[in-house]
Amino acid sequence: MSDAINEQASIGTSVSSDRSAERVTVEADSGTTGPVVVPHTGAGRKRGQKILSWENLTYTTRVTAAFGFIAVMTALVAIGVLSFVWEQHFQTYSQDNMKSLAENTAHKIEESYREVGTLYSRDVQAIAEYAQSLSSGVGIVVVDNIGQAEVYNSARIKMGDSGTPAPKDGPSLDGGPSLAPGMNSNGMEHANIVVDGVAIGSVRVWVYGSEALVTQADEEFRNNSYQAMVFAAVLAIVLASCIGFLFARTLVGPINRMTSTAKAIKEGDLSARTDLHGEDEIARLGETFDAMADSIERDRELERRLTTDVAHELRTPLMAIQSTVEAMVDGVFAADEERLETVNSEVQRLSRLVDAILRLSRLESRSTPMKKEIVDVGELINGIVSTHEAFVSDSGLTLSYEMERNVCVLGDADMIRQATANLISNAVRYTPEGGHISVRVRRGEIMAAIQVEDTGIGLSPEEAKMVFSRFWRADAGRTRESGGLGIGLSVVKEIVDRHHGWVQVEGAKGRGACFTIHIPLYKDEGQQKGQKAQKSRGKSRKDQK
Repeated sequence: MSDAINEQASIGTSVSSDRSAERVTVEADSGTTGPVVVPHTGAGRKRGQKILSWENLTYTTRVTAAFGFIAVMTALVAIGVLSFVWEQHFQTYSQDNMKSLAENTAHKIEESYREVGTLYSRDVQAIAEYAQSLSSGVGIVVVDNIGQAEVYNSARIKMGDSGTPAPKDGPSLDGGPSLAPGMNSNGMEHANIVVDGVAIGSVRVWVYGSEALVTQADEEFRNNSYQAMVFAAVLAIVLASCIGFLFARTLVGPINRMTSTAKAIKEGDLSARTDLHGEDEIARLGETFDAMADSIERDRELERRLTTDVAHELRTPLMAIQSTVEAMVDGVFAADEERLETVNSEVQRLSRLVDAILRLSRLESRSTPMKKEIVDVGELINGIVSTHEAFVSDSGLTLSYEMERNVCVLGDADMIRQATANLISNAVRYTPEGGHISVRVRRGEIMAAIQVEDTGIGLSPEEAKMVFSRFWRADAGRTRESGGLGIGLSVVKEIVDRHHGWVQVEGAKGRGACFTIHIPLYKDEGQQKGQKAQKSRGKSRKDQK
């Protein structure tokens, strides 16, 4: 007992040492003999937390965010381009206004000079001051080209202490240094003062900011334009997000329907369907999903029948074997040859049933390898018919065989033999006594045909669609001895599929049935070359046409 407690305590210690694991403790006073598991709260908290990431967002949220992001980027690019273009336009517009101001000022000074005969006058100063007052941030310099002196400079003190203009031949202006840019500076406009064809002076105009010489109306227009662009960008983002949301909901709606349908099928409702129809990809996916659900429901029904059939088929021989053996053990029956033969026949019946199910399973899983060889179908089927003559005759039926020679295929002889034998056995099983079975081998253009026709109960069109399904029988009311489990035709289909062929079913209810196996003919190298040459000649003739 102490060893057990020590072992439990050591386990609790080792587990508790790991912070990421659950802690295990033993309560001595609780009366329990086993460990008490206490979950680690920190780990539980970490597991309960959801990390906000792009992958954790819903499809609708992601599409909406993507549309909004695209709208934002588009708006930013559009605003950036428009702003650049408009700023270039306003700069050009401001430069043109500076040029116009310089020319107008020079023209007025020319008129004043013609009246007073000098640039050093109150009129010239007034003209320059008026031009400067038109807009804040404008600088004007009037230069006398003859005397090489400044007549007016808005960037320096314009008048001396007496308040009178400087003399003609004296210094231009008193004051400190000028703040005007250089003559050849960017952003400065020039206009010559021309009198009688001689440039007696010049007017230089510049601005201290990019928005000087921009009228109030222009400024209002620009501001309103920017506001309109921002409003349009916000509206575009909102509309794009709404469109993205609606678009995502349109796409997600059918997907959600398929999800709910799949959940219903998972929970056992095999009748649930998406009922999606259309030509788009999601609609076709929904139709494929419904077809898959139909197949699952059909397979489930077949499996349910399989369970019932196999249980009945296994129970009958097992009960016979059990009752016979118990009777022999109790001394009711003597363990003679007759009783042992009964047990042996039932054991063989069970063995055949299990072998049939295993054979079908191996064929479906492709676990049975194919031994490809050149098979003469006529000779192969001839042997099968010979071995089945006694079996057919004992069933009260007649058998005939017709064949064409040199009908060769590349395949597994044992599989082809098994498929044909299954068709013959199926014909015997569903043909009443006195009926006839015909086996034929024919050569087609590209396919070899193995045909088994009977005069039995026949098949309806609906039954013909189901005849190759696993564990399906044409007549569910027939006894297990006569009707079988419906495995034989499924084996035939799997064998033919592995040979890249198909099985054709013909017949009518009460008029018999005809099963035809189609397998590609074997072509040697000479035949293949001849067909290729024929195809190439045919292609060249088409090209010439």
